[in-house]
Amino acid sequence: MTDELTKTRMVVGLGNPGPKYASTRHNIGFDVLEILARRQAADSPRMKFDGQLTTIKVAGQPVILFWPLTYMNESGRAVAAAVKFYKLDPIGDVLVVCDDLSLPLGKLRVRARGSSGGQKGLGDILRALGTQDIARLRVGIEPAPSNWDVADYVLSRFRKDEQDVIAVAKERAADAVELWCREGTTNCMNKVNGSAGN
Repeated sequence: MTDELTKTRMVVGLGNPGPKYASTRHNIGFDVLEILARRQAADSPRMKFDGQLTTIKVAGQPVILFWPLTYMNESGRAVAAAVKFYKLDPIGDVLVVCDDLSLPLGKLRVRARGSSGGQKGLGDILRALGTQDIARLRVGIEPAPSNWDVADYVLSRFRKDEQDVIAVAKERAADAVELWCREGTTNCMNKVNGSAGN
């Protein structure tokens, strides 16, 4: 399918579980889902499919918010189980929200398909679902400084001077998710990727 809006959609936020990883660069996907759940006073997430989930409504349509708790690099197993259970079409029904090292801090990019760009959680989801045609919303955390190991950098927290920028970006990412739910991937790409300030 393409952009036909279906009865149920699922938004996957990527991150790592536990307080050790809370608010790190790699956990932006988790944080964006938490904003969406808070906006709608959603029920507390329940455990299922090696993750946790809750449901919100956007434009009258149910939207599952899903946090895989398998650790980033094994996110595909949890996502594939949820997709199968809810009989979702990965192409059109699923949006993955994740961090991106190649984008400037706070920059948003929506894509309908493509490689993982080195994001290992996204890569594992593409592998598990057997297609690269999965919509994704990437939030820029900018490249690691030359004196940083990349693995250490993505698991670090934002500096004080970055926190305002990333807080705004997370809210805008939540807006973008709602837009995707209402209007589908193509319109979301056109509006988010071409918007001023992005």
